[in-house]
Amino acid sequence: MTYEEFADTRLGALLRYAVMLTGDPHQAQDLVQETMVRVQLNWRRVARSDVPERYVRRMLTNQYVDWRRGSWARRVLLRGEPDEVPASTDHAQSAVDRDELWSWLSRLPRRQRAALVLRYYEDLPDAEIAEVLGCAVGTVRSCISRALATLRAEYVEVCS
Repeated sequence: MTYEEFADTRLGALLRYAVMLTGDPHQAQDLVQETMVRVQLNWRRVARSDVPERYVRRMLTNQYVDWRRGSWARRVLLRGEPDEVPASTDHAQSAVDRDELWSWLSRLPRRQRAALVLRYYEDLPDAEIAEVLGCAVGTVRSCISRALATLRAEYVEVCS
């Protein structure tokens, strides 16, 4: 597989993953662009890996965790609406709930947020998450547990 073929087939999935990490489509595009430049520069190494997509996802995750661009991670912009919205849904409440969830996610440490996205959005098992994050399986479970505890505490605080 060539770099061009890989980019054509996987760019959309990488962008969706990056949006889940960053919470902002524009920042996600920047993140994917920077990662894909690095992928192209290191394509031989990427292509030699057992699963190039996993290798690139790890590069993207590392880029996200290490990204130091001021306070952009604290700003969360939401764009777009879901394709199908049930007629009985309270749109205002849905928007409030979505904004609140993005706000909670944006306050998590980057590694915890990445672990949650890999688990619940990408639906990866712990071993693959550990490979992407470059840590032990126990660390993945700990990150997810701490992230969920933080989110639960936020939820309880809001509800009380």
